[in-house]
Parts: sequence; C-alpha cells; structure tokens
Amino acid sequence: MQYQSQSVAKLYFMAAIGLFLAQVLFGLIMGLQYVMGDFLFPEIPFNVARMVHTNSLIVWLLMGFMGAAYYLVPEESQRELYSPKLAVLMFWVFLVAAALTVIGYLSVPYATLAQITGNDLLPTMGREFLEQPTITKIGIVVVALAFLYNIGMTVLTGRKTVVTIVLLTGLVGLAVFFLFSFYNPDNLVKDKYYWWFVVHLWVEGVWELILASILAFVLIKVTGVDREVIEKWLYVIIAMALITGIIGTGHHFYWIGAPGYWQWWGSIFSALEPIPFFIMTLFAFNVINKRKREHPNKAAVLWAMGTAVLAFLGAGVWGFLHTLAPVNYYTHGSQITAAHGHMAFFGAYVMVVLTIISFAWPLMHGQQAKSNAKQVLEMWSFWLMSVSMVFITLFLTGAGILQVYLQRYSDVPQAFMVVQEKISLFYWMREVSGLVFLVGVILFILSFLPERKVQAA
Repeated sequence: MQYQSQSVAKLYFMAAIGLFLAQVLFGLIMGLQYVMGDFLFPEIPFNVARMVHTNSLIVWLLMGFMGAAYYLVPEESQRELYSPKLAVLMFWVFLVAAALTVIGYLSVPYATLAQITGNDLLPTMGREFLEQPTITKIGIVVVALAFLYNIGMTVLTGRKTVVTIVLLTGLVGLAVFFLFSFYNPDNLVKDKYYWWFVVHLWVEGVWELILASILAFVLIKVTGVDREVIEKWLYVIIAMALITGIIGTGHHFYWIGAPGYWQWWGSIFSALEPIPFFIMTLFAFNVINKRKREHPNKAAVLWAMGTAVLAFLGAGVWGFLHTLAPVNYYTHGSQITAAHGHMAFFGAYVMVVLTIISFAWPLMHGQQAKSNAKQVLEMWSFWLMSVSMVFITLFLTGAGILQVYLQRYSDVPQAFMVVQEKISLFYWMREVSGLVFLVGVILFILSFLPERKVQAA
C-alpha cells in the first residue's frame, strides 16, 4: 500500500462482505419458502425476505464500489485521499442507515414502517429494489454526495488517468440516476417508465463504467501491461456500454403501456448489449496473455478473469436469450428473468468487488499476496461460488422454460400455482446449489482471516 488513506477501504470491504453473507442467507430462506411455503412464517414472510435479499445486494455492492474507489483513486491520482475523516464518517452513516432499515423490515409490517418514517410526506416506498424508507433514501443521497465530493476533489487535485475519469463518470451517473427513486407518479405507466431509469440505467449503464474501471485498474497492477493498451480497450468498452445500455432501456418498456416503437428500439439495442461484455472478455484474456510478470496474487488474477467470463455469460448471453420483444412476450417475469438476474449480478458486479478485495486486502496489510494456503482456500471459494451460480442459473432457466410452456404457450395453459408445483424439482436443485454457494462465501471469508503464528518452544 502506497498511501495511508487507502486503508479507509478496509471498513467498506468488511461491511460489504458482511452484507454479502446476509444477502446469501436470506436468498436461501426465500429459496426454501418456494418449496416450503410456511417456512419461518410468520416471523419472516417471503416479501420481507425478498426485500432484505435484494436491498442488501444493492447496499453491499455500493459499499464495495465505494471501498474500491477509496483504494484505487489515491494510487491512480498519486496523492492522499482528500478527506479520510469524511470517508470514515460517511461509512458509519451508511452502515447505521442500512442496519436500521433491515431491522425495520424484520420487526414491523411494511405499511407501519412507511407510516412511522414519514412516507406520506414524500411517498417513495413500495417499489421493487427501492423499498427503502424515504428517510433512508435521503441518507443514501447525503452519503453519495459526500463520497463524490471526496473522490472528485482527490481526482481533480491529483494525476488524471482514464481509469479515474471513467470511474468518476460512472459514480456521478450512479448518484444522478438514483434521484429518480424520489419520483413516484400516480400513473403506473409513468412510474414503471422512470423506475427503470434507476434500475436499468444503473446495472446496464453507469455501473458498467465502474466495473470496467475497477477491472482495468487490477489488470494494470497484476499484468504490468502498458497503461495505454488497457486504456484503449477501456474506451471501446465504455462507448459500447453506454450506446447500447441507454437506448436498450427500451426492452423494459415493451408491456407497460409505453409507445409501441420501444419494441423495435428495445429489441435492437438490447440485442447489442452483449457486445461490450464480449469485448470485456477479449480484453481480460488479451491482457493476461500479454502480461509482463507473474503476479504473486494468483487468486486476484483468477477473480479478474472470472469476472469477464461470467459477466458475458450472465449479462450477455442470458440477457440476449429473452430480450427480443417477440420472445419476451412469453418469458417476461418468468424464472428465465430470475436466471438472467442471478448470473448477471454475480458475474458483473459481485465478482468485480470480490476481485478488488482479493487484490487490495493483502496490500493494505503490507503483503503482495496472501500465503499459498490462503490463496488455495480463496480459489476454492471462487470455483464453488462460480460453478454453483452456473447451476443456479441453469436450474432457474429449466424452471422458466417449463413455466413458460405450461402456463403461457401451450394450447391449454395451466394455473400459476399448478405450474409452480410441477417445477418444484428445479427449485429444490436451486436450493442445493445455493447451499454450495454459501460454502464458497464462507471459504472466501476464512481465506482473509489472519493466520495464527506458531511460536517456537
């Protein structure tokens, strides 16, 4: 570690991994509730487990992005972080807000939570992924503004690189598009239209810039390839990501009452969205093959390569499977959507956060890499998580195909719950894969625990 203020990232990384574990646990609870409807009812109803699962995903990824920025920006800018104290203060504000929100989800009915947090004054609650109380959303905006000020001042007063400029652009976009979560029109068509301005333009727009910049930073460090080569790849990736991702938002407007031309715009441009992820895969393997040195942190290199491959499979291939309007007409909202969502989030964003943690954590503790034994443990966690996520995706895809045929496409469509019973075997297999994934997460955490030193007698 070159700069003292980079150590701020430790707090964010630890909180991110803790919330990641919570997200997985609540995902397993939901998975079991799919096949055992009264599991943990009424203590943790399905809708509550789902809120915690999805909200903790978003919060821990934001924590990871912030930690990544606090680690890489000082090194790229060649100066200390503008205000480490502000970064620490905002961490605790963010963490406390997240914890209180989860406690609220688990302890009181959602309608009561809305009432006691003043949702009637500025209604923002009740929408998928954006269930947070209005007061929590305001807290997120405060944290985001303070974070952007801190990172922005560090970048502007230090060395400017393509990595930091792309990262800062993505982070500004993240903050700006989150503001649409405060716009909650009565008209349901408008509500859904602008709701996607947060969700889609995050994960299929500005988050891709954050992903690409973090991956580029790690690859520069572990390969020794000339920065100019990596920056050229980065320009191409972000250009394609923004061109396809922004207009590709239209694939969410097919059936919500928006004008019919979105079926053409959405189909064409979202069909092009796999291209930046394919370029990212070529980029990662090209840079690894051209490396000028063997970096001792082999686990971080593995995570970096895995990010590119699984991001392409999840966001690219599985996204393309049901993105065309004539196909989406049948698959919309089915388990095929869930299959795409799981693989895409894991491959693109979960894995890139785990990549930067794997790379930065040893350096923040004065080591180039962890011991061989710890790296082997971490690489086991990589394979367990990656392979189990592939199986989760395949099982959900199988469930989705059968669901679409029995419920929507066959000559005699069957009732929703009848179909759910018939595809329950896929849900059981998904649950088993989820347990294997949990083992991978636990191994990842164990690989970062300090080793006991054996003293000579």
